[in-house]
Amino acid sequence: MKFFISMLSLMGVVPSVLAAQEASKSTSLWQVIETGGIMMYPLAALSILALSLIFVFVFTLRRGAVVTGRYMQAADALLRKKDFLALLAVSNRHSDAVASVMEKALYFLTNNPGATITEVREVAMAEGVRLAGLWNQRVSYLADIGSIAPMIGLFGTVLGMIKSFTAVSGEMAASRSLLLSSGVAEALIATAAGLVIGIPAMAAFAFFRGRVQGMVSELEASSTVLMAQLSIGMPDRIKRD
Repeated sequence: MKFFISMLSLMGVVPSVLAAQEASKSTSLWQVIETGGIMMYPLAALSILALSLIFVFVFTLRRGAVVTGRYMQAADALLRKKDFLALLAVSNRHSDAVASVMEKALYFLTNNPGATITEVREVAMAEGVRLAGLWNQRVSYLADIGSIAPMIGLFGTVLGMIKSFTAVSGEMAASRSLLLSSGVAEALIATAAGLVIGIPAMAAFAFFRGRVQGMVSELEASSTVLMAQLSIGMPDRIKRD
């Protein structure tokens, strides 16, 4: 909260009324939200959502979610023994992405004994594409927040300027300056809030998008190794198209 308020202060958008109050007591986040107008509420919701997504992605979008050494060792040992049913059970118990790929491939193979290695690879590839699309869809939420937040801030700016122009056309000169400054403050704070939320969200999206690309590459590499071992362990009559 203090970081959010300090950013607005450095950008020069905290109104003089709040600056005077801060001399006697620190400005609360609630006061800033009230000064920024009604558009500050959806912006606050977007900021909470963005922070929540970033927190979740830090722990879920990582190499350990794609493949672990423990699973690869177990899969290698079972493929050498040609024990596909045991590997299917092991894959079902692991949460690795490569385990999900192998589970779909082995499930298809065990239910279709006459399937060729090409068909098994297509099933594995389809599951890999599904997981990659799921990861990309998740991180795209940050890009959506990064695009929507500045637009909401701009809408708050328009509302603030309308409030200012309405004050200028008012009849009472005594309250005109107060209403004018209030409208300008609302416009500037809404714009700054949208940018303060949107810029970090886009930066986080770029970071996690790169991490997802690395995860997809890791999934392709590990899946290729296991499918090659599976091809070696399959009977010759099944390997042929």
